[in-house]
Order: sequence, then C-alpha cells, then structure tokens
Amino acid sequence: MWIIVMAAVALAGLLVAWRVTSAKALPASGSAAPDFSLTSQEGSQVSLKDYRGKWVVLYFYPKDFTTGCTIEAHNFQRDQAEYARRNAVVLGVSVDSEESHKNFCAKEGLNFKLLADTQHQVSKQYGSLMNFGVVQISSRNTFLIDPQGKIARAFSSVNPARHSAEMLSAIDELEKAVPAQ
Repeated sequence: MWIIVMAAVALAGLLVAWRVTSAKALPASGSAAPDFSLTSQEGSQVSLKDYRGKWVVLYFYPKDFTTGCTIEAHNFQRDQAEYARRNAVVLGVSVDSEESHKNFCAKEGLNFKLLADTQHQVSKQYGSLMNFGVVQISSRNTFLIDPQGKIARAFSSVNPARHSAEMLSAIDELEKAVPAQ
C-alpha cells in the first residue's frame, strides 16, 4: 500500500514540476502586447490591433460553463457600461471552440467577445497555457493593455468574483498616473 501511495505522490510531483517548467513567462509590463487574430463566438476574426487607442482587458480563463468562469464573465458583462465609459473593451480567451463560446454567451447573456484559441498559440504567447498531460487549458491570467498596445499590468491567478472591479480600478489608477497632455 505504501508503495502505491509513494508512487502516486511522486507522479503528482512530476506532473506539477512538468507543468511549471513547461509554462512560458508572462509578458512583462511595459512590453508590446503580442498581437493575435482569433475567431469570436460570432464567427468574426478579432485582432488585438483592432483595438489600438482603447484599453483592452485581455482575460484568459479555463473553460466555458464552469462556476468560476461563469462568475467572472457575468461580472465583466455587468460592468460593460463602465468599461465603455473608460474607453475599454473586454476580450475573453480560452481554448474552447467558437461553438462552445457561442453557446456560453447565449446561455449566460454575454455580449462581449470571447475568442477561441483552439490551437493554444495565443494562450502560450501570453504565458497562460497550463499543461495537464494530454489536456491543456488556459490559466486564469489577465493582461491590461494600454491604448498604445503595451502591457500596462499583468494579473495572475485572479479571483473571478472580484476581478472586474479590480480591472476597472486598475484602469482608473493608470489613467490618473498619465500626465495630462
């Protein structure tokens, strides 16, 4: 029995170590945000460059229809008017399909864009791809991208219930820090 327990613990340790060592670092604040083009739940191509001149809340999340992801999405939806008032957009990214995103948006009443990273490339570019052996999902990381296309802040392992309010506060704080021109 002890041998089985020890083998299971060792295997779990190896999987965690592999996941950690295979993860790419998050892009640094102040660096240019990696550009991308992904398909939204509406079937249209969405590129980061389309939002130059706006704040972009680029949030990565694990899976449509899960509890934490649904709470996070509902809060972003609730606050859409506040994002618009700040000249900001919210873009959600997961490795789920366009069809899954379409169904998630319809069921949950979401009208902001969810992007299908089915090839896992954008999640990987942003250091937000978790490997669990044969399964890969996006980790719960968010990047606040400034109107010039630079990463203003990176947030990792966020709390879905408080995250939208946290992002609105971060935009307000960063706006105050910019000298008037």
